[in-house]
Formats: sequence, structure tokens, C-alpha cells
Amino acid sequence: MFNLRDEIILCQNMRERAYSPYSNYTVGATLVCKNGKMYLGCNIENDGLQSICAERVAFLKAISEGESEFAYIVVMGGKKGEKAEKCTPCGYCRQFISEFVGDDFKVFNVYDENIDEYDFKDLFPFSFKL
Repeated sequence: MFNLRDEIILCQNMRERAYSPYSNYTVGATLVCKNGKMYLGCNIENDGLQSICAERVAFLKAISEGESEFAYIVVMGGKKGEKAEKCTPCGYCRQFISEFVGDDFKVFNVYDENIDEYDFKDLFPFSFKL
């Protein structure tokens, strides 16, 4: 159904760009819009509380370019220099993402030789809505 080869390569490249001197945990994300455009993100840490996750970087780039319809995101993370491990969006990212996607939005987590696929509603069944 999904051919994620390009998205996985882009995720790997983004993991290498991550700035994570405090946790040494690197994450890459490839966000795919319904029109086929892709937006990339990596986690960026600082020594305060304003660090930002790869998923939000990708969404912010897409939204700032006028995108509003999203198909799926591919996420890959792990300790710097090591193989990717199971890594799904954190709670903050899940709440953020819920503002912009429907229940059928797909989240793919790539690690080892595995690709786990989730419907967003299964990862985040209860979001805060005003």
C-alpha cells in the first residue's frame, strides 16, 4: 500500500542533522502531504525547556508553507550513532498533531527491519479540544 523507501532515506538523513547535545537522542521525520509534497524535520535541543521534536519541525515547515492536508508521517529515532529503535511521537507532539489531522492520519515508525503503522486515533484516542 505505502512505498516508504524515499521517506525512510530522508528520515535517516534528518536523524543525522539532529541537534541533541544533551540527550544524544536523534529523531528524523518525513511528513507527507495529501498532494505528495514532503516536509522534513529533526529534533533540536537546547539547555532550556524550548527543545522541539522532529515531528513538530516538519509540521511547522509545512504549515508555514501553506499546507493543510496531511497523509502520513514517518518517524525514526534512537541514540546518536546507533540503530533506530521504536520511537513514536511524544505526548506533546500527539496533542499538537491532533490540531491538523484526522483519525485516519498514518504514523509510521521505522526501526531495525520493522515498520510499525498506526492510525492516529490509536496513538492518541483522546485529544484536548476547545
